[in-house]
Amino acid sequence: MLKKTVLNAAHRALNARMVDFGGWDMPVNYGSQIEEHHAVRNDCGMFDVSHMCPVDLTGADCRPFLSRLIANDVAKLTTPGKALYSAMLNEAGGVIDDLIVYYLSDTRFRLVINAGTADKDLAWMQAKATEWKFAISINQRRTGDDALGIIAVQGPNARAKVWQVLPQTKAAIADLKPFFAAEVGPYFIASTGYTGEDGYEIMLPANEAETLWNALKAAGVVPCGLGARDTLRLEAGMNLYGQDMDETVSPLDAGMAWTVAMKDERDFVGKAALLANGQQKQFLGLILLDKGVLRGHQKVITTHGDGEITSGSFSPTLQQSIALARLPLGVQIGDSVEVDIRGKLLKAEVVKPVFARYGKSIR
Repeated sequence: MLKKTVLNAAHRALNARMVDFGGWDMPVNYGSQIEEHHAVRNDCGMFDVSHMCPVDLTGADCRPFLSRLIANDVAKLTTPGKALYSAMLNEAGGVIDDLIVYYLSDTRFRLVINAGTADKDLAWMQAKATEWKFAISINQRRTGDDALGIIAVQGPNARAKVWQVLPQTKAAIADLKPFFAAEVGPYFIASTGYTGEDGYEIMLPANEAETLWNALKAAGVVPCGLGARDTLRLEAGMNLYGQDMDETVSPLDAGMAWTVAMKDERDFVGKAALLANGQQKQFLGLILLDKGVLRGHQKVITTHGDGEITSGSFSPTLQQSIALARLPLGVQIGDSVEVDIRGKLLKAEVVKPVFARYGKSIR
C-alpha cells in the first residue's frame, strides 16, 4: 500500500499522472512536464513536498546534540529563523541523509529530512541521543495529530503570489533573506527551495494544506510534479539523495565539501573517516555535445580514468542534455570527455555543476 500525502486527493482531482516514488503515491506531472518546468523558471509553480519529514528537536541539549550529529556546524546559527544545509554521516563518512536545520531558539530546532530516509534517520538520531545521554525530545511532524503539510512555491513571481493568497504573512516574510524562516501564526514559511528559483516553502497544519493549494492554484500558481522538480534541481546543480550520494559516498566526493566544517576542534560522526580518506573524486557537470540523453550510471571516460554520471536529463532551459558526474580528481572544467551511451562514445564538455538559475541559463 503506497503512502499518501494530505494533498493526494487534490492531485487526483487535477488528473495528475501518479507514480510510486519511494513508496509514496506522488504526481510526476499534470499534463506537460516541460510546461511545468518553464512555469517555475519564468513565472510561478508549486510542489507538494509533504512526503518530506519535518522533525522538531526540543530540549536543553539541542545545540550540543546537533554539533556532534551533523557535518556542518550549528554554531553558525545564531539568529532565530536561520537555516543550515548539512549532511548527517555514518562512522565511515558516508551520507545517511542530507537535511536542512532551522534554528528557532537554543532549545528548539526544526529539521527537514528526506522522505525515503525518514525512518532510518529518526532511528539513528534517537540512538545517538540515547548513546550520548542528551536531554532532547525528537518529534516527527509528518504524521499524527500535529502533522504538517508542505507546499513549495517557486519562481520569479512566487513571493507576490504567496503574499496575495496569505496577505497576513507579508510583513513577516517579505524581506526574508535566502535560507531563513519565519513563524506566522500556523504557518512556518522558509525562503528555501529545490529549483534554483526564488520562493517559499510553506509548512502548515496538514488539514489546512488542501485549502492553501487550491487558493494558490486559483491565484494562477501552476501545479508541478516530480518530473519538473527533478529537471529544475538538476539545472540548479542540487544533489538528490540516493542518486548523487548515499551511505557509501563521502560528502567530499559529492560536491558537498562546503557543507562540512572540519577546520575547528569540533568532533562529529564521520569526521575521523573524512580526515583519514580525504577526497577521492570530484563532483562536476557535463553538457552533451553530441545527440543523445545523459542518464545516471553511464560511464564517463576521461584521460585521468573513468567516472560515472549520477544524475542526467534533457535540460528544458538549455535545450541540451546535462548531467552531474563523479569524476577523477585530475579532470578540469573545460575538458572534453566521452560518455558511453549504449555502446556509443559521445562527446561532452566538463563544466561547473550549475547550469541554470533565476530564470535563465548561466552557461
